[in-house]
Amino acid sequence: MRTRLHRTPPPPHRHRRPLRLRLLGLLAALGLLLAGTGAVHPAAAATAERAAAAGTFRNPLNTGPDPFMTYWNGNYYLTTTQGGSIRMWRSPSLSTLLTADPVTVWTDTDASRDRDIWAPEFYRFDGRWYLYYTADDGTDDHHRIYVAESDRDDPAGPYHFKAKLAPPNHAADFAIDPGILQHNGRLYLAYSGINAYQHNGLNIAPLSNPYTVSGDAVAIDGAGGCPEVREGPEFLYRNGRTWMTYSTCDTGKPDYQVWMMSLPSGADPLVPGNWTQHQGPVFSRADAHGVYGPGHHAFFRSPDGTEDWIVYHAKTTSAYTYGDRTTRAQRIAWHPDGSPDLGVPLATGATQDLPSGDPGPGAYWINDDGRSNGAGSVAYTGTWNSGSGCAVQCFWGDDHWSDRAQNTATFTFTGTRIALLSVRDTGNGYAALSIDGGPEQRLDYYGAIRTGETLQYLSPRLPSGRHTLRVRVTGEHDGQSQASFVSVDRAEVYVN
Repeated sequence: MRTRLHRTPPPPHRHRRPLRLRLLGLLAALGLLLAGTGAVHPAAAATAERAAAAGTFRNPLNTGPDPFMTYWNGNYYLTTTQGGSIRMWRSPSLSTLLTADPVTVWTDTDASRDRDIWAPEFYRFDGRWYLYYTADDGTDDHHRIYVAESDRDDPAGPYHFKAKLAPPNHAADFAIDPGILQHNGRLYLAYSGINAYQHNGLNIAPLSNPYTVSGDAVAIDGAGGCPEVREGPEFLYRNGRTWMTYSTCDTGKPDYQVWMMSLPSGADPLVPGNWTQHQGPVFSRADAHGVYGPGHHAFFRSPDGTEDWIVYHAKTTSAYTYGDRTTRAQRIAWHPDGSPDLGVPLATGATQDLPSGDPGPGAYWINDDGRSNGAGSVAYTGTWNSGSGCAVQCFWGDDHWSDRAQNTATFTFTGTRIALLSVRDTGNGYAALSIDGGPEQRLDYYGAIRTGETLQYLSPRLPSGRHTLRVRVTGEHDGQSQASFVSVDRAEVYVN
């Protein structure tokens, strides 16, 4: 969340596909070899590509920051910071969260807490869901923590206001980023707020139930590699310890990152000395992958419960900015010593296997050079520039761009929806987009700072089948832009 501070790269990283999908692709190719030639029949190649794409996805999952997600009863549920309300996205597959329609699950009419609603999280206790969030009256220092309770056993609500959560010793103090610690059969409120160490420092207070603070908060002095922030505490429970991970540095910086502390299972979390500090960040910027400021994260399990995953926000620019923070996910592992291994943030467009038990179907990509791992292609009219100058800000390290009016790029795809991701820049202008030869929609590719693989366009839902999306360069731009370029990079196609 916003803190209070006054040319050819390697291809995207790829996880190994599950054995089932690898065998499908192999058998598809082997079964259709042309007799005596060893060449793969085109139909076999297409079948293999579809098999490969069926169980994969690429980030981003959402265009918002401060994500929290869980899988429950056949669906993933995701929230991100929206400001004036709390919205939730629901999808049976991780691969289609970006195309899910949001549901507004909470708004408020109380003027003391209806503005700047940040970092919602939701947990299930005794057949009800509790929605934790921070809000203010329009003044940042008035941020306080609140909780709403669901009317029924459904993460998407509806919800009713339940309580303000304010430890007695911090009742009138700034507080953000609520998270729930479950330890030794008890509940605790962990949050970021004023303490002896930071204005945004780590605090933990006891709860007698999901909506009642039952004692003073204690301050935890977490390390962080920078002085200003300790926020967004989250928890993992495994190997006889509770692991608290948290974000440090101002989230506008490219060095926003995740640090970690741990607590033995039987220890009291309200005794600061019981927490053991891990030295150094456990999740931080990966310049080689074009990932900056990864943090404000949460953890979730795969649908079958066998895998641990992290969901987090990060940026595609090293500029100091609160914009361009998008939601991503990737699988985590565990070190031999029992500690979590969060790994290295993957490039935005890195192809990953869907979580174990995720039914898919996965999405597939079309690159600007015409390559695709599904039933898709792109064709150009007019003269376009192309190259690898955009490096890690582009999918596969390359893109096409043009400012010549009437030049076109036409994507042909089989599916129900298509998304376009490419560079936004200060020299970009307007394009006109049309689906299947229909009316054009004007789209501005301008950005105040240069960002990569930015979601430019998400088509309406289409009948299942073959479609075209035409991108026409208009040669026009608004008064902020320096030129009229339109960038073509990655298309993401959704089968269902």
